Amino acid sequence: MNHKVILFLLATSVLICFHFAQAQQPTKIFGIGFLTGGGHDSGRNEAFRQGLRELGYVEGRNIVIQWRAAERKPGGLAALATELVRLKVDVIVVTGLGDLRAAKEATATIPIVMVVDSDPVRSGFIASLARPGGNITGLSTLAPELSGKRLELLKETVPRLSRVAAFGTSTSAGTGQELTEVELAAGVFGVKLQYLDVLGPKDLETAFRVAVKGRTDAGLMMVSGALAGDLRTEIAELAIKSRLPVIYQRGEYVEAGGLMSYGVGRNDSFRRAAVYVDKILKGANPSDLPVEQPKKFEFVINLKAAKQIGLTIPPNVLARADKVIR
Repeated sequence: MNHKVILFLLATSVLICFHFAQAQQPTKIFGIGFLTGGGHDSGRNEAFRQGLRELGYVEGRNIVIQWRAAERKPGGLAALATELVRLKVDVIVVTGLGDLRAAKEATATIPIVMVVDSDPVRSGFIASLARPGGNITGLSTLAPELSGKRLELLKETVPRLSRVAAFGTSTSAGTGQELTEVELAAGVFGVKLQYLDVLGPKDLETAFRVAVKGRTDAGLMMVSGALAGDLRTEIAELAIKSRLPVIYQRGEYVEAGGLMSYGVGRNDSFRRAAVYVDKILKGANPSDLPVEQPKKFEFVINLKAAKQIGLTIPPNVLARADKVIR
């Protein structure tokens, strides 16, 4: 009899544990749409995945990520945004202003988490940073005041700096504000600016050729959007080929062969974007989630690139770098 009681108790315990385990399993697999106008970026994508993993999300177990990249094809973004809406994802993550526009036009109900290097308030996508309203929230990595800091670093790095080429994208909402900051800094440092507009891949080589012909001493890279993300290796190579010291907005350029950068860590931004996704999946309303602005900045130097263009980085500048690539 005791033997039967023990078996009964064991069986009951197993059933209780099984039902408890079942109760612990998520009742829903959430769908996350990830939309970009450029190509797939393994570093950025992995940073986003890492952020989700840190919050307890595992692909295939409690989330499914629908990755969509337009590869800069005309009309591609709109079609992909519509496709994500049709799939009824629970949230859409976008990587730039063009992606944000496409997602906003595709849905007014599905929450959208943005990581954009432009001003979403000035662009009309949100009401304010504190209370965005509507279905959009996330991060704005725009920090136009950093353009002046980048010019200062160039001034300290390049001997007798007098002429600087500012490579920008006039169609980007944040370029005008950045250029204003650069012009103010140029006046302080006694530097003459030459603005070179880059709207597409075909403009890059032309812009560098014009900069070299104009005997430019250095360059500020303010090109934005999918173009900047997809062609950073080509941009860095053009700068080296032109023997032009260029400072970039993000460390990814330096890792791709560029000279130096000062700005927001883009991969860190996508890890933080996962926090917004988590809050929304747990029931938060995007209209009540304040848009985050950059707080952490990183200075990266590539000594190999410096050697290739015959530039010696001053010790006082090198000592301030957060990361040095040798």
